[in-house]
Amino acid sequence: MRINKTQSSKVNNNIYNYLLQLADSSLILAQQNGTWCGHGPILEQDIAITNITLDLLGQARNFYQYAAQIKNEVDGNTSNTEDSLAYLRGEREFRNLLLCEQPNGDWAQTIVRQFFYTIYLESLYAALSNCEDEQLAGIATKSLKEIKYHSTWCSDWVCRLGDGTEESKERMEQAVDNLWSYTGEMFLPSDVEEKVIAAGVPLNFPVMKSQWLQKVNEVFIEATLTIPDANAFMQTGGKEAVHTEKLGFILAEMQYLQRVHPGAAW
Repeated sequence: MRINKTQSSKVNNNIYNYLLQLADSSLILAQQNGTWCGHGPILEQDIAITNITLDLLGQARNFYQYAAQIKNEVDGNTSNTEDSLAYLRGEREFRNLLLCEQPNGDWAQTIVRQFFYTIYLESLYAALSNCEDEQLAGIATKSLKEIKYHSTWCSDWVCRLGDGTEESKERMEQAVDNLWSYTGEMFLPSDVEEKVIAAGVPLNFPVMKSQWLQKVNEVFIEATLTIPDANAFMQTGGKEAVHTEKLGFILAEMQYLQRVHPGAAW
């Protein structure tokens, strides 16, 4: 079934919600990573993570812009914009992965969080690039080119720290322990994802999970890190707009200017 703007309002609304889910995760992680700007361990890597943050922000913008377009067509107005979707929704309206709202911690935790999410995006965008919705496929295809660089950068850092000093290895192992329970949610379809899959969006979560685990395992072997049990207990809820207390603080900082000065623009 072809997904495009000529379809029913119900189908378009499902795509709208799915686009928000995609955008929210990248936006929240970009907000988290952005705090490293000027504080990276060395200048080169400070610039690198800032560029990765800008890529994530750009991907979020593309998804928000498409979501606003769909929502305006369904509602018959022009009130929805990328800014309104990012800045004027509350905590219980965000559908980002719980992984993305976890604290930066030290450099090791930031690297592990980015690594887990990036490897997930590799398989996700590869699948979406084959979507019959040309605009969604186009965003995924463009984003995949950026994600491949992110993947190389993250993998190198995982190996560098995991197979580095005794302290760096210990910090990496602690970061993996802290974040592993938030990775299962990536491959557990939300209600919205089940609906768009039924409508024709080519997402195969068992295959994506297998690809993710294979890549993570390959890098962890090189990094001399132990991969935790894939069947361990996993935290869920982010895709269904149920979050940890951390998201409220992230949004309070991110949305402050727009809330205090509605409609503010450069």
